[in-house]
Amino acid sequence: MLQYQTLNIGRTPVLLYPMEHVESVSLGLWFRVGSRYESSKLHGAAHFLEHMLFKGTKRRSSLQISESVESVGGDLNAFTTEEMTCYYARVGSDYLPQVLDVLFDMVQESVFSAAEFERERGVIQEELRMYDDQPQVVVGELLQNRIWVRNSLGRPVAGTLKTIAKLQRSELVTFWKNNYHPGSMVISLAGEIDVPCVMNLVKRLSSKPGGSARSSRWNPVNATGRRHVEVAAESRPVQQANLALGARGFSRQDARRFAQKVLSVLLGENSSSRLFQSIREKHGLAYSVQSSITQFHETGALSVQMGLDSAQVPAALKLLAKELQRTIKKRPTTGELQRAKDYAIGQLKLSLESTSNQMMWMGESMIGMGRIVQPREVVESLRAVTAAEVQRIAADLFRPGRITLACISADLKEAELKKMAACLDDL
Repeated sequence: MLQYQTLNIGRTPVLLYPMEHVESVSLGLWFRVGSRYESSKLHGAAHFLEHMLFKGTKRRSSLQISESVESVGGDLNAFTTEEMTCYYARVGSDYLPQVLDVLFDMVQESVFSAAEFERERGVIQEELRMYDDQPQVVVGELLQNRIWVRNSLGRPVAGTLKTIAKLQRSELVTFWKNNYHPGSMVISLAGEIDVPCVMNLVKRLSSKPGGSARSSRWNPVNATGRRHVEVAAESRPVQQANLALGARGFSRQDARRFAQKVLSVLLGENSSSRLFQSIREKHGLAYSVQSSITQFHETGALSVQMGLDSAQVPAALKLLAKELQRTIKKRPTTGELQRAKDYAIGQLKLSLESTSNQMMWMGESMIGMGRIVQPREVVESLRAVTAAEVQRIAADLFRPGRITLACISADLKEAELKKMAACLDDL
């Protein structure tokens, strides 16, 4: 049976998962930094930096970085979240040394050309405008801003047009030096791997660290002290009202997160879920209804999102409140609970057949938990969730003081939405 391996080169963990049945490898360089580590002045820096590391090094131009991976049929990309950043690639295993060299070159030897910096500022501003044209994205950001008010978690990961316009090249270089160093890095590889060869290669490439050993810090989330549902509405020229409800939930290290996951599946993670069956299938009010979980170091959220005609918002909110109240007042049936657990477990197992997802699993685990979480631990914890735990979690989450409701629409005012949301204050 294949096993996860955690080795170390200096202060840098190297995570390995050999997969004998594949001829490819996925690799990622992870860093313990994201948007919540930014000051208000540097809002958007981590995402801006993600762009800049593709813009050229001492040895490669931006085009040569792309060609080095794509010319051998590989993929090269990156992402930034609130608490971590990852630069990753997937390639045929024969080309691992070449692609690993490219990734290390990017994170260690980027030159931050002034011309490229200004050019990329414009690219990021266009990216922000693109997101601003997507009401599902906008309502999610509005919800997050109100759930984690006055905290960096409540800000858009990519920054705003205003903060990106003010960000200076020297500030970005300092941010890079403070956060991109061996003590902040995790290396993750999954696929066809020659472990001794990989370790020798990583040891050689990591001998020239880019950056100092000082990392940015983040501010913890405080309790809101609210007693009622928080409501936020914004007018946009859109055809649908986009609704998002969020309840402050549990962190990635909280034992209650497994019952929270089962509750999310019950509510809206698939087409047999309660909200999908009620709001879409039975009443035909919306095309898409879905729930999801967000987890951070010390907090998290369970969210529900849907798009529908503005005239149907009152009816949809009443149906939503009815289903939330149902989870509080009554335990799920034995069959319903088992189906939800089997769905969550099945989705996990299916996802981990991929080299990319195995690489992501290891990297996110190490950054978020300080170790590789064994999938069997998650499976066992999900199987152990009881109906009573799901009901107890629902009662804890769906209290008015923990609930936030956000809406993007063409005509609904915040005062109107607040009246409609009164049904949620009665949970």
